[in-house]
Amino acid sequence: MTSARRVFPWLVIAGVLVAALSLRGPILAVTPVLRDIAGDYSLDGATASLLTTFPVLMFAALTPVAVLVIRRAGAEIALMVCLVAVAVGTLIRALPGFGWMLVGMLVIGAGITIGNVVIPVIIGRDVPAAQVSGVTAAYAAALNVGSLVTTLATASIAQATGWRLALLLWIALTVLGILLWALHLWRDRLPGVRWDERMLGETPLTTATVPVVAPQTRGVLRQPVVWLLLAAFGCQSAAYYGMSTWLPAMLGDLIGADAAVAGALASLFQGVAILGPFVVPVLARRLPLAVPAALIVICWLGFAGGMLLAPHLFVLWVVLGGIAHSGGFVVIFTVMVAVSRTSAETATMSAVVQGGAYVVGAASAPVIGALHDATGTWDLPQTVIVALTVGFGACLLTAVARVRR
Repeated sequence: MTSARRVFPWLVIAGVLVAALSLRGPILAVTPVLRDIAGDYSLDGATASLLTTFPVLMFAALTPVAVLVIRRAGAEIALMVCLVAVAVGTLIRALPGFGWMLVGMLVIGAGITIGNVVIPVIIGRDVPAAQVSGVTAAYAAALNVGSLVTTLATASIAQATGWRLALLLWIALTVLGILLWALHLWRDRLPGVRWDERMLGETPLTTATVPVVAPQTRGVLRQPVVWLLLAAFGCQSAAYYGMSTWLPAMLGDLIGADAAVAGALASLFQGVAILGPFVVPVLARRLPLAVPAALIVICWLGFAGGMLLAPHLFVLWVVLGGIAHSGGFVVIFTVMVAVSRTSAETATMSAVVQGGAYVVGAASAPVIGALHDATGTWDLPQTVIVALTVGFGACLLTAVARVRR
């Protein structure tokens, strides 16, 4: 089996990349039609934004459950469970009633949580070491492609079919992922060997390959850099999910774009992010990490400040924002690896930082919506985003400085 694994697993990677299209898109698909949903169900902005808040809360709350699913079922079956859950959640979301929409988004979020954990496991296990970084960057890019396609096209489809059917049609991407992954399961099944007992060389594919919060959590929490990274990632997550949720509505109000045009313009925020994962590693090869980190901070500040002060130049600001949010993720995890002493400590640190940050990120969309409802303008919500980016920059640059000590 070891020799077989030396061949680059094209079908596995194709399955992973197609699956990745469904790991962000189903959440962000609602943002171009959020005002239509709110109008039909007579919702205020804070309540409507729960559609993007609930899945993000699942990221923080259900990671231990995702680990358990992978332990019990194995990586292959876990990814299939992820995709089936996203498909089922999409169907539930299409049922009449805002309550069913929330239930559907919870199911989608639970499925995506499993995918968030298991796909890096599959990449690390099946991809030759020399190609892991490239495949990981392609995976990050695929996440943003899914976001781009759904935010770009949902409003236009909704004008022809209604928003409910427009959201339901995106199940086609998930079904494609299910079919491709099922083909991999059928082709690669080994007679008499359970999925959770498959091995690469001498390494069993059990929880040894899955990030698990170990007993050294207390020691990790004593490190100031962990709190700096948690604060930086929390500020970034809040800025990202707050803007992702309300950017189409914001562009509609600030520049007078209709829903389809605003959704297409907002898709730049996700589309440019396809390049972000590649920018930081390229710069970091030749320059100190502080340089790409400072560039990401400048991009975030430019995006948030530009949208507040000169929204008519939104194309420039949204391009900066796309680079900022995807590149910031890479910088944060680069620092995490640099300050960790063991792989177990890295996994624990990752769980602590991501768990806390996603809780903060989930709160941002309702807060932004409530502030807009209270003031009737986007000035105060945008000022909050600027403050978050300032906090992100201060915490991230301080954390990067500690790497050099």
